[in-house]
Amino acid sequence: MEKTTCLIAGGGPAGLMLGLILARGGVEVTLLEKHGDFLRDFRGDTVHPTTLDLLDELGLSEEFADLPANHVDSVQLPVGGQAVLIASLRDLPGKHKYIAMVPQWDLLDLLAQAAKEESTFTLRMSTPVTGLIRENGRVAGVTYRSEQGEGEIRADLVIACDGRESTVRAAAGLDVIEWPVPFDAWWFRIPRHETDPAGIVPVLGDRRAWVMLDRFSYWQIATLIAKGSDVQARQHPVREILESLAGMAPWLSDRVDSLDSWDDVKLLHVRLDRLKKWHMPGLLCIGDAAHAMSPAGGVGINLAIQDAVAAARILAKPLKDGTVTDADLAKVQRRRIVPTIVTQGMQRVLHERGMRPALEGDLNLSNRTELPRPLRVLRRIPVLRSLPPFLVARGVLPEHAPKFARR
Repeated sequence: MEKTTCLIAGGGPAGLMLGLILARGGVEVTLLEKHGDFLRDFRGDTVHPTTLDLLDELGLSEEFADLPANHVDSVQLPVGGQAVLIASLRDLPGKHKYIAMVPQWDLLDLLAQAAKEESTFTLRMSTPVTGLIRENGRVAGVTYRSEQGEGEIRADLVIACDGRESTVRAAAGLDVIEWPVPFDAWWFRIPRHETDPAGIVPVLGDRRAWVMLDRFSYWQIATLIAKGSDVQARQHPVREILESLAGMAPWLSDRVDSLDSWDDVKLLHVRLDRLKKWHMPGLLCIGDAAHAMSPAGGVGINLAIQDAVAAARILAKPLKDGTVTDADLAKVQRRRIVPTIVTQGMQRVLHERGMRPALEGDLNLSNRTELPRPLRVLRRIPVLRSLPPFLVARGVLPEHAPKFARR
């Protein structure tokens, strides 16, 4: 019978960060990742200043600096055919005054390699968790599937880091609070020219909204679409997406044929929810498994990593001592619930005040000569101007690596 101290389901940013820190604390960790590698397109590629701080503390900043990265320190909004600066990260507190755009698979490989250097860490790829083992009123481990067949691993604690479609969360049957979201998102990429605007570029048009992320040689683009409209939209030529975008941002008119087919356009079903209780005896959920985030603000990865650091700091000693209890798990939720509530509250406001009006055609900026009044006020008052970049880039209650994990 296989046995481990902490079983982590999911090898995303939260799972690998959690596994690395726990292993540096001497905890026996087994991480199961369902895929055979980390090479999946259109993952979130934003690495926020708080995560950059953590990489410094963990002694991984030099390795991270070797990864292909683009530093984004501004947000521009096309208005009347011109790019207008609406937010800057250059005045943020701390060392890192930018968001690093890095292919997520490179970040995951870096964290996985660092974790593998710890003798108590085991990573098993192509091994999805399929269910939970329950004994005496508590979760006692997981069932899994691998190339060798079905299996079981017993664990003192199972931690779900397997995302918004969490198998572990579903198997646990924990109660969920969910809010309606008015949109889904398409993800695709098109070439970028040196003369294009830089940074993060939102585009608000006639019943469409886009967020363009500067990735050096290409734009990674999220297009917001009305919830449930994907199937009908795919009956039209894919070229219409870029024709519509170029109508709002004319400097893209030479790239309307950049998409070969609808296969180039990936659909993200957007959800916004939160578990009422993130834990039960023997089980803890963190990251999107505990609170699925909208892509609004691009903060989901940052929040999940912060959850992981808090969980590792709080649970490392009781896990190593074999004394972890449900009360310890409750401490993690208490620590992370306020940042979660604040962030999801911000996203709900963005949905109702920005994204829904954009999809209903009320925020078309292509024919305006100036910003809407709320944005003009935001730019004019320094305190208000600095608040959105701070909330997005640094968030609420940032976590720091515990001393035992620092290098």
